[in-house]
Amino acid sequence: MSLQSLLNQIKRITSTNNIGAYKTIVANSYEWLDSEFGTEEVTELVLSRATFVDALLRHIWQLLSLHQEPNLALVAVGGYGRGQLQPHSDIDLLLLSKKPLTKKQQEPISQFITLLWDIGLDVGQSVRTVKETFQLAKQDVTIATNLVEARLLDGCQATFDELQDKLSSRGYWSSKDFFLAKYQEQIQRHRKFKDTSYNLEPNVKESPGCLRDIQSIGWVAKKHFNTADGIDLLEHGYFNQQEFNELIECREKLWGIRFALHLVAGRSENRLLFDYQPDVAARLGYGDDGKASVEKMMKFFFRTVRRISELNKMLLQRFSQDILSLKVKQQLQINQDFELLDGFLAPTNDHVFNSPEAILRFLLLIADTPEVIDLHSSCLRQLRVARRAFRKQYYVEREECRTLFIQLTQHSNFFALSWDIMHKHGILQAYIPQWDHIVGMMQFDLFHAYTVDEHTHRLVKNLHQYSQPDNKKFPRSGNIVKNLDKPELLFIAAIYHDIGKGRKGDHSKLGAVDVEEFCHRHGINAIDTELIRWLVESHLLMSVVAQRRDIYDPMVINEFAQAVRTHNNLNHLYVLTLADIRATNDNLWNDWKATLLRELYLLTQKALDNGLECKVALQDRVSEHQDKAMAFLVENGMNQTQVSQFWKRLTDDYFARFKPKQIAWHANLILAAHPMTDDFLLVGTSADTSRAGAELIVYGKDQNMMFAQIASVLDSRNCSIHDAQIMRTHDDYMFESFIILEPNGDRITSESRLNSLREAVETQLNKPGEKHVNRRKMSRQMKQLDVKTKVRFYPTQTNVTLVELEALDAPGLLANISEQFIALNFKLHQAKISTIGERAEDLFIINNKFDQPLTQAEQVQLKKLLSEALD
Repeated sequence: MSLQSLLNQIKRITSTNNIGAYKTIVANSYEWLDSEFGTEEVTELVLSRATFVDALLRHIWQLLSLHQEPNLALVAVGGYGRGQLQPHSDIDLLLLSKKPLTKKQQEPISQFITLLWDIGLDVGQSVRTVKETFQLAKQDVTIATNLVEARLLDGCQATFDELQDKLSSRGYWSSKDFFLAKYQEQIQRHRKFKDTSYNLEPNVKESPGCLRDIQSIGWVAKKHFNTADGIDLLEHGYFNQQEFNELIECREKLWGIRFALHLVAGRSENRLLFDYQPDVAARLGYGDDGKASVEKMMKFFFRTVRRISELNKMLLQRFSQDILSLKVKQQLQINQDFELLDGFLAPTNDHVFNSPEAILRFLLLIADTPEVIDLHSSCLRQLRVARRAFRKQYYVEREECRTLFIQLTQHSNFFALSWDIMHKHGILQAYIPQWDHIVGMMQFDLFHAYTVDEHTHRLVKNLHQYSQPDNKKFPRSGNIVKNLDKPELLFIAAIYHDIGKGRKGDHSKLGAVDVEEFCHRHGINAIDTELIRWLVESHLLMSVVAQRRDIYDPMVINEFAQAVRTHNNLNHLYVLTLADIRATNDNLWNDWKATLLRELYLLTQKALDNGLECKVALQDRVSEHQDKAMAFLVENGMNQTQVSQFWKRLTDDYFARFKPKQIAWHANLILAAHPMTDDFLLVGTSADTSRAGAELIVYGKDQNMMFAQIASVLDSRNCSIHDAQIMRTHDDYMFESFIILEPNGDRITSESRLNSLREAVETQLNKPGEKHVNRRKMSRQMKQLDVKTKVRFYPTQTNVTLVELEALDAPGLLANISEQFIALNFKLHQAKISTIGERAEDLFIINNKFDQPLTQAEQVQLKKLLSEALD
């Protein structure tokens, strides 16, 4: 099948009633695109698809005799107006008339539009007069943009020309206003993607550096120069030939990815979702070996969009200077090679980057000059040329470069703009060989939102932000960073913390080897080298202990304190861990994680102060919490004797785990309810007692599967459990506390939402023996991911066993786990729930029916049951 054969098929249809024939032609066109992709150039296919649609629309238009209607025009707009169509892109049409349509004209137009939909074309159409079109375009830059590329398909040339004349008149968008609107539109669009293309599921059309950024250049150029061809930008001096060729080459690469994505998805899909990535990679010739093929494709993609981002930035800056007629208001000579033009750093000659050393000195200059807002387009152009000229050598091999790099890391202002430039424009990967390996590296999970290099870039920015005067959110981290004798050690560890990813083996240990070599080459002394090496090797330690271990167990604190060894190590690790989690995924950081890290930090500080006497630290905590909680209660009119009597039912463990504010609320709520009967049951909720999230408590006589029922109800209500404390009082009541959040990690603050959750739990628990049915479905992304169930057991100094479980965070997971405990007659005392993307990494503290730790045989039995139930 060929384009010509499709065009011949169109000609053979002589009636608009033969819908079946049209559907066959449309289906044949998709088969043709599918079969030709991979053998034909994608540019040719994109243009040919538009040619096919042109012919089909004209044929139908003429069969309905619409071409004979006076003053009526069929106009292609938007991307279709450019004469370019991806397989499933919308076909945007404007049915343009000189005057309002008569009823007689409306009927065949309605037939035309209906037929296009009936035969399977995705059409976006508007029916307007010239006057209406002009007025709407004046008010809406989106409509104005679509009309920039308007193209007459059939009908009245005079009507189309009248519209074009109006669009060129003084009363319409000026070049200046149009540019400002499109520039602001691009800023807002980029912001939606966190100002990066380095997301793991990028949008190949809308993300920064993608197709829309190329189109923005074209729209502004066409509006300003009234040109239909981007090559005219060469004549106006905006591009050189190499840059123009590069932009066209990058566009073709992204067209190929988008084309394959449409074929794989079978619809107009521009998000390169996990679901589609393996098939798209295979269609593009990267192979069909899963993650390895996707990795190759995505690295190619990310490197392409960086080039587009640079070209887009250069051109829009030039446009702003020329279209807005900007004259330099402030010119400041910095040195013999650079000057500041209204805050933009510009070279004063054509050879400022004549060596790798010159590039690093340039970064040092920016750090020394806080007045620099950004790079001038002429500076970015030279930097791009130099980067390519020196690409066959790593700068770290040169002695002066090593000296300059250390000077940069020691500069208090380096990790602001200079660091961004070093990362975004490929200088860091030219300096460190291992960094080149992680640029654009995918992370195949829902935990990470960014590629490895972009994640590290954001981590470093977080560390820098902690030391800034405007840091109000993280005062502890701010104080730590400001008081470090050598903050550069922390930053070097941050740069290397994930550099070992993508290689066989533990990335922390591989990174530790790499950074130790880096330190030796850069003359860092042995003591400082050991701190950096330890930080890289241990960068996951604190988050793992905080989120997956019982931090109120003296044995856990003792082990962690022994691993940390010193207050200096603890301070460095705390700040690095905080910055790491926050840079992983914007939706992951919440008060719950903040509370866990803070608690672990403070408990470890006390343990180190007490010479690792962790039990002493925890006993002090119990006394302190009781005193503060009692003060709250007495102040609010509670009877001290009554409170003390109630507290005798509770263990020291309870007072160590809960904050004074929580303890006071629990006592106030329970004592006010006067629990007198065996069937007493209290369910309460509060949005204010815990910084970690809303709290839901249940107090009453034990029921079969109580925890499983509560977990199932909360899960079915799309509520995320982050912590659960299950305690049995001395008089055999159950006290259960749940810290709950919205699925995206936000706090639950709505009183009606909390009341609804409380009532749902209460209703279910008042149906003893009736199992809750959870109908929540698994998300699209989760279905694509495979997480094998892993179960580990840890001994304690008490009569319980710690069970660490890793599994796919499927609906009903906690209830399912609890049911396995019940099946073996095990008692659940505590659950710490940590959801990391698609993985649930949960900790359960349990013992057997004899109130003893699990035996070896019981551990084997439980592991088997959990694996069977969850996998």
